[in-house]
Amino acid sequence: MVIRFMATATHNLPDDPAFLKAMIAALQAENAKMSATLQAHDQLIQSLRLRIARLKKQVFGKSSEKIEREIQQLELALEDLLIAAAESNAGPINEADQAAPVAAVADSSQRIMRRRPRVSEKATRERRELDPGTCCPACGGELRLVGEDVSEILDMIAAQMKVIEVARLKKSCRCCEKMVQLPAPSRPIPGSMAGASILAYILVSKFDDHLPLYRLNEIFARMGADIPDSTLVDWCGRAMKVLQPLIERIERAIMTSDLLHADDTPIRVLDRSMRDKGLGKGVKKGRIWTYVRDQRPWAGAAPPGAVYYFAPDWKEEHVHRHLRQASGILQADGYKGYGKLYEPGADGTSRFQEAACWAHWRRDFHDIWSSNKSEIAREALDRIGALYDIERDLTGQPADVRLATRQKHSKSKVEAFRVWAEAQLTRIPGKSDLAKAFRYGLSRWPSFCLFLKDGRVAMDNNAAERALRPIGIGRKNWLFAGADTGAETIARAMTIIETAKMNGIDPQAYLADVLDRIHDHKINRIDELLPWNWSPITAAAEAA
Repeated sequence: MVIRFMATATHNLPDDPAFLKAMIAALQAENAKMSATLQAHDQLIQSLRLRIARLKKQVFGKSSEKIEREIQQLELALEDLLIAAAESNAGPINEADQAAPVAAVADSSQRIMRRRPRVSEKATRERRELDPGTCCPACGGELRLVGEDVSEILDMIAAQMKVIEVARLKKSCRCCEKMVQLPAPSRPIPGSMAGASILAYILVSKFDDHLPLYRLNEIFARMGADIPDSTLVDWCGRAMKVLQPLIERIERAIMTSDLLHADDTPIRVLDRSMRDKGLGKGVKKGRIWTYVRDQRPWAGAAPPGAVYYFAPDWKEEHVHRHLRQASGILQADGYKGYGKLYEPGADGTSRFQEAACWAHWRRDFHDIWSSNKSEIAREALDRIGALYDIERDLTGQPADVRLATRQKHSKSKVEAFRVWAEAQLTRIPGKSDLAKAFRYGLSRWPSFCLFLKDGRVAMDNNAAERALRPIGIGRKNWLFAGADTGAETIARAMTIIETAKMNGIDPQAYLADVLDRIHDHKINRIDELLPWNWSPITAAAEAA
């Protein structure tokens, strides 16, 4: 925490020592008051952070929607407090302030740790040279270059709305009088004035940045274009229709994989039929499921991708429909709807092998330890942590290397954990939360050990949980989806946007290029536009 003294020009100071002492005493009292205020401010920030952390641990329990809304409100309050703290610490910015002495408070633990912004090498760079000239200002002698000091300023070029006029010149032949005119270029949405870049901006803003369309209407108005909400809705829907062939191909590629991560999260959906019948507020709870293929942790050849589906409820029939073409290994939580997928068929084999999530199991022990500081729960966390220490060095290694390392270092620790867990069950109350946590894992022990038999299998299901994170972020901006069809559109849009991001592609640049090219692209080569195959068209190729 930094306290800045208000600088006073030396020529304005009085000569009376008594008056100077009084000024110093007043400044000291003011600084003490400011220090106390900022200290209370910092304590409130820390309190909010701790409360948010505790609530996030409870988000999967009962009344999760209420907890999520409380978290969102607290995070907004915390953000406002942090901005206010940054403003207070900045102090007045003027020449006198820059020359004033600075006193630092000894308690450095209250300082906010800041990370320097990371800027991609692909970012546009502009060099501005401040040249002192060729003559020395002191003696007039000739100056020679001996080096330079370079610093960086991160700035932004404001977006601009641009109207492209396409003039198709008509020419007639002097010999045969034939009229010659080039055909009109295809548009992303036939008959619409929406260009590919603005459509990509709208789609990414709505489905990735989670901006409602009425806010986009206000943004565009500041740029000089009044685009009605109804027009933005139409553009969104028709652009998604254009992208549908690519979305279907992403789904086909991901959902036929032999190793998938799966998870789901609730989403509130507007239901006008409920309101018309007088049943509640007209909002029901649906689910968004995600299925992720990510072979990067074991250096697999298949590109990463994520598929999202909406379902109006939590029935197992939706999962069975999603996975009707898939088989192999499914890494997921303990949702009972997956149960039949693991059961042996008539031939004695199962469509899926279950891979359990150690992070999910670990979370149970962490909640118990946080609530009552159980030493047994603490030891469980330490034992699971030792397994993760081994996994940390295996990220990106081939599957055979991962398997060999796990057999050598992890297998004995896993077996020791099982023996220790079974021993704890004989010592603790059978109905306690701790006993339930132990039984959860021990009852599904083979699925928790699958990563020891197959180097491709991860220890946890974090890949799917990361894929669902944008839904949680989006819920802070929109309270509910507009009917089932609206939620289905959200799922399809996230499929193509999140898959592009997983492949290291800027989704806005990708969608702008694809929307510009897709109507002229040969249908039998449409796979070239999939995120993992895509490369932007060059100026030379476009001219050709």
